[in-house]
Formats: sequence, structure tokens, C-alpha cells
Amino acid sequence: MSKIVVSENSQAAFKKNWKFCVGTGRLGLALQKEYLEHLKMAKDAIGFEYIRGHGLLHADIGIYREMEVDGEIRPFYNFTYIDRIFDSFLELGIRPFIEIGFMPELLASGDQTIFDWKGNVTPPKDYEKWSDLVKAAVSHFIERYGLDEVLKWPFEIWNEPNLVNFWKDADKQEYFTLYKITANAVKSVHPGLQVGGPAICGGADEWIVEFLEFCHQEKVPVDFVSRHAYTSRQPNKVTFDYYYQELDENTKMLGEFETVRGLIDESPIPNLPFHITEYNTSYSPTNPVHDTVLNAAYLARILSEGADFADSFSYWTFSDVFEEAGVPKAQFHGGFGLIALNGIPKPTFHLFSFFHQLGEEQLYRDENCLITRRKDGTIALVAWNLVMAKGAGFEKEVEIELPISEDSVFIKRQTVDEDHANPWRTWQEMGRPRFPDRSAVETLRQTAQPLVRTSRVKSKNGKVTLNAVLTKNEVTLIEISPVKDETDTYIGLDDSLITSY
Repeated sequence: MSKIVVSENSQAAFKKNWKFCVGTGRLGLALQKEYLEHLKMAKDAIGFEYIRGHGLLHADIGIYREMEVDGEIRPFYNFTYIDRIFDSFLELGIRPFIEIGFMPELLASGDQTIFDWKGNVTPPKDYEKWSDLVKAAVSHFIERYGLDEVLKWPFEIWNEPNLVNFWKDADKQEYFTLYKITANAVKSVHPGLQVGGPAICGGADEWIVEFLEFCHQEKVPVDFVSRHAYTSRQPNKVTFDYYYQELDENTKMLGEFETVRGLIDESPIPNLPFHITEYNTSYSPTNPVHDTVLNAAYLARILSEGADFADSFSYWTFSDVFEEAGVPKAQFHGGFGLIALNGIPKPTFHLFSFFHQLGEEQLYRDENCLITRRKDGTIALVAWNLVMAKGAGFEKEVEIELPISEDSVFIKRQTVDEDHANPWRTWQEMGRPRFPDRSAVETLRQTAQPLVRTSRVKSKNGKVTLNAVLTKNEVTLIEISPVKDETDTYIGLDDSLITSY
């Protein structure tokens, strides 16, 4: 048994940088009804402030067009769909964290694409037209939403240019050229707009060093640094439908956060904000780990400690309405989303919801537990029991001693584990229906809810002791609030007169 003793005095503020932003598939998916339903679920339960996705300039949104006028080909900008998308975001109380990309086909210098929806990843054939497009889009956003609003939107330039799949030949110098021209285009609209990059994936942090040196030497504007983080190893098996990978320890991701924070602070442009604009366990949208309770328990420590180094870290993604590998082929398919198709919350959704309910004052933290106090004085804690080994068992006992001055407290405990809030397992028991009917969907929704337990405990010598057993890969939220007992105000109340009580 592990024992935790919490002192009266808090140690620090709990920074909720984990909910600053969340990822999405390409922005064009926001034209779908289910997508917006999922986004509302995530916003209501978790409170994400920004949303980031690919495909701002993709053909399905149709911003860049060309038309012939008097024998001359001229650009024509169409903002019909992007207005509809951004209007929907803002109506839900969530702002765009804009990723500028990919290349419109009519401006592309080549035909290399990525994903089933064919995002073009080649440089522009005409940088002047590219710059004009960026200026036109940013100017339109300001005209529609107001300068004060758009000044709050970060503009990130491209996505993972260190990978040949995302940027032709992973050409670093060509990316620096793209960044310089794009950043200057944004700033030419208004110097207060936020621009940043290089949005690389892990394993190439030399890009960040050289990127910041380039911006310093060339006097190129940069307001933040962005990077991605995944902890899955190379796949040990890839099938038609699924991608299987082992995971490194979650401390590896925290180590990457810390390393990049150090690189920024040692650069010629120190102290810049640092945004992890994508992170998850696996980088594949068809890895079943994303549907599991393990995924939630694994990421709990990231949510707890990531803000030590990153100003934000954006989970990839909020919904399984996502088409990088094509239209999803089944109810559960290893998708990145916090929410599965048909509006079914996965275990990791509840992890985020639990953290959303924590307080602002951090009383205690270790690798398996985070204890906070809310503004109203109530205590909320999240504890988890990550188990990466196969098999049953692995329960862990925890005793927590809390400073409580009230005579008695009400305790509410919500639990996600292998037996509760695990709709993936229910789906397996159903026989894995690819397209479940309405009755099956309702059952999945019912089994996707956390186990709720309540109790009342008396304090002793100004302290309350909680004892909990955490099962394999459990994530649990415990809320402790004072009891205001009004039992004596009920005249004639006598529970002993109820049969069986």
C-alpha cells in the first residue's frame, strides 16, 4: 500500500495547459453534423479553448480558385465554407489554432499528396501568389471576426515538414523559405498577429535549433515554437485494417517536452511560448490502443505534468470523424478520437473530463496521483494505475490523508477501468459489429459511463483518511466536499419504518 499525506499548504498552482487546444482531422470535416455534435460534447465536458486541424487551403474548403479575365488567369478567393466552419467553432466557444497548409492544387509545384483526401505537400510554384493568398485569407478573417478576436488566433506554418510524407523531400531550407514568406505575409496584415512553427514531429529537434537560428539571423518573425510528440515505437505488425505498436514509457514524452523547452531557452530567441500541437500514444489512426482504458491511464501523467514545460499540448484528436486513412470502416477502428462514432465517449474522454473538474490549487502530485483544491474549498483528485503488462490482477492500494476541518464530508468517486466506461470491450462482446444498429449503439453509450460511488466519512483530529483500491489501468476522480446535514429539519422522518431498512 502507498500512503499519501497532504499538508494544509498548497505547493503550486495547477496549470491546465492540457485543455488549451485539441486536434481535429481536416477542417472540411466540420461541415458534417456528427463532427459538430462531437465537438459540442468535448467542449461541454472538457472545456477546450482552441482547435487545430489540417487542410485550411485544401480543395474541399475551396478558398483558392482561379478564373480567366480578359485572357489572364487571376486568383479568386472563396471563403464560403471556411466562414461556415469558423462560425461553428466560435458559436461553440472554441477558437481556431490555425495551421496554414496544405498547398492548393492550382498553386502546387508538384503532385505529391498525403492521406486519403490528398493534401498536397509541395512548395508553391509561385511564392508571390502564395503570399497574396495568405494575406487575403488573414485579412478576410479580420474583416469577418474583428481584429481583437483574430489577434487571439495563433498561425502555425505547415505540418511536420521534417517528414518526406508531409513536405517534399523534407527540404529544410525550402521550409525556411516558406516560413519566412508566410510569416511576413501574416505580419503584413497586422504586426500583432501570432506566427510560429516549425511543427515538426519528434526525432528531429535539430530543426528547432536551426529554425530559431534562421529566424534570428534573417530577422524573421516568430512568436511561438511548435512540435509534435508520440510515444509509439515502429510497428511490429501492420494489417489491412490495423497498425500495432509497442509504447515507450510515458516519461519519454515528458522528457521530450523538457528537452525542447531547454533548446528554446538556449536559442538566440529564448522564452518563446512552446506549443505541442499534436500528441498521443500512437501516430496511426488505426491503432486499437486509442480505444482502450490503457490509453487513458497512460496519458494521465502527461496531463498532470506536461505544463511544467509546455504552454499547451493538444491531444490528437477529439473525434473519430476523421478520414486520413479513408472513411472509418467500423464502430471502433483504432481512431485517434476521444469520442467514437455515434457519439460514444472513450475512456480517454473521461480522463480529460476528470482533469477538467480539478481545482486550481495543487496540493500534492506524484507519478500516480494529483490532488487539488477548488476555489470553493472542495478537494478534487485524480489517481491512476497504469499497467502495461498483459494479464489480470495488478491492483494497487492507496491511502490518502487529507486536512479537513469539517466534521464530515461527502465523497463522490467516478471510475474508468477495464470493467467500467469501456465500450470497446462491450463492442467486442457484441461480436464487433461494424455498423451497430440503434439498440447496440444505445448499449454502447450506457456502458461508456463511469462507475459512480458515494460515501460519507467523518473527520478525525482535523483529518480525513481515504482508502482506495485501483484496478488495472484505472483512472478515478474523487471529489470531497463538506456535508451540510439538514436531516433534523424533516419532521417525522424515520428511516427505520421503511421495510428492510
